Amino acid sequence: MSNQTLTLIAAALLSLPLFAAPPNIVVFISDDHSMLDSEPYGSTDIRTPHMAKLAAEGMKFTHAFIASPACGPSRTTLCTGLWPARNGAEPNHKAKNPDVRSLPPVLHTLGYEVAAFGKVAHGNYGKDHGFDVLGGQQQGEIDTVEVGKFLANRDASKPLCLFFGTHHPHVPWGEKAGYDAAAIKLPPTHVDTPATREQRARYCSDITRSDTLLGELRALAKDKVPGDTLFIYTADHGAQWPFAKWNLYDAGIRIPFIAAWPGHLQPASTSDAMICWPDLLPTFIDLGGGMVPEGIDGKSFANVLRGTSTTHREKIFTTHSGDGDFNVYPIRSVRTRDWKYIRNLHPEFQHHTHISRSSNVTSGFNYWQSWLTAAESSPAAAATLKRYSVRPAEELYDLKNDPLELHNLADDPSQTQRLREMRTDVDTWMQQQGDKQTIFGKPLLIGEPVTMVDPGAGKKKKAK
Repeated sequence: MSNQTLTLIAAALLSLPLFAAPPNIVVFISDDHSMLDSEPYGSTDIRTPHMAKLAAEGMKFTHAFIASPACGPSRTTLCTGLWPARNGAEPNHKAKNPDVRSLPPVLHTLGYEVAAFGKVAHGNYGKDHGFDVLGGQQQGEIDTVEVGKFLANRDASKPLCLFFGTHHPHVPWGEKAGYDAAAIKLPPTHVDTPATREQRARYCSDITRSDTLLGELRALAKDKVPGDTLFIYTADHGAQWPFAKWNLYDAGIRIPFIAAWPGHLQPASTSDAMICWPDLLPTFIDLGGGMVPEGIDGKSFANVLRGTSTTHREKIFTTHSGDGDFNVYPIRSVRTRDWKYIRNLHPEFQHHTHISRSSNVTSGFNYWQSWLTAAESSPAAAATLKRYSVRPAEELYDLKNDPLELHNLADDPSQTQRLREMRTDVDTWMQQQGDKQTIFGKPLLIGEPVTMVDPGAGKKKKAK
């Protein structure tokens, strides 16, 4: 080997970033925020200046996904690195199984102080996951004041892993904040009514409220978290709109994920690596110098953040089991970069959610009534409602040519082989997961009248 070659290798090694000291990690989690509903991902009518600034200073991931499109199961996969069938939190509002290990304590053994403020785990389940610090309301509204006090008084010599979870833009959406309902752009899966536009404007306003909190947390992190710091913005799943939350369409499972890491990530860069929420804590453990526990589903994508790899997963599996009697509709799916296969386990069930079965107006029933009225005279509206509630056993989408998943190709003879392969992928994955395909709740069969579910029934049952 020549001296010149040795010199080049030495120069290359010296130019590599050092990872001996574990970085601080700050994660901002929004609640019910679909990927496309923000400036960095192409929205022109939703104001998210702090997200835009974060993307300008770091890396925007275009293929980030969750494991399940409901708050509880999604957040439990974050904390355990296991999909719901393995961690036990399959339906919404259920805790993980007691024998399932959580991952925050692994970070603690690496010297990290691991703190969660606001809605990070679900409900009161934060206490089950081994955070060193739990602050703020774990279910409801939170501001950044308590976080500021915590950062001002902690031992800054210890590396920090801080999670901050806002309730925005989860329902109930607040007052419109400068949004013109008439000018709002509606997805093609919406029925265009004045009530829809009113609520869409409120949803957009709540996204901007979340963005404001993001700006506050970034300012605190820059001021009070010294040293090497990775900052991430993400969301637990898509928005509470038809065909989004509680569904395995991209509007429900594809999320914003933006990371800024000065000195490591190139500003204004983009990654199309396929990542998912079970991967987050394994990645943090890897970055912190630890060994990712064996036997979990999550995989570290630290090398993508380090710049030594541009790919991660080839397939993303997602699962949904239900949310009380509002939503008894188990679904499984597999997604590649360009194709999506969805298995509706019980197509004889009607698909409904809080939106269509709860009389609580904050759940969406106020605009849903306007959709029902529109369907009486509009064939297009009637078709949307039918697609919402009555679904085939299998769905197949060409995401490259049909990114909004409007044209089901499961019956297309030219896709027979692809359908067979992706069907096998889901069968194999469910078997590996030990997925019993359990039905949680009382289903509503096709042909039965749609009845309302008491929003307080679950709370009353727990109180007894």
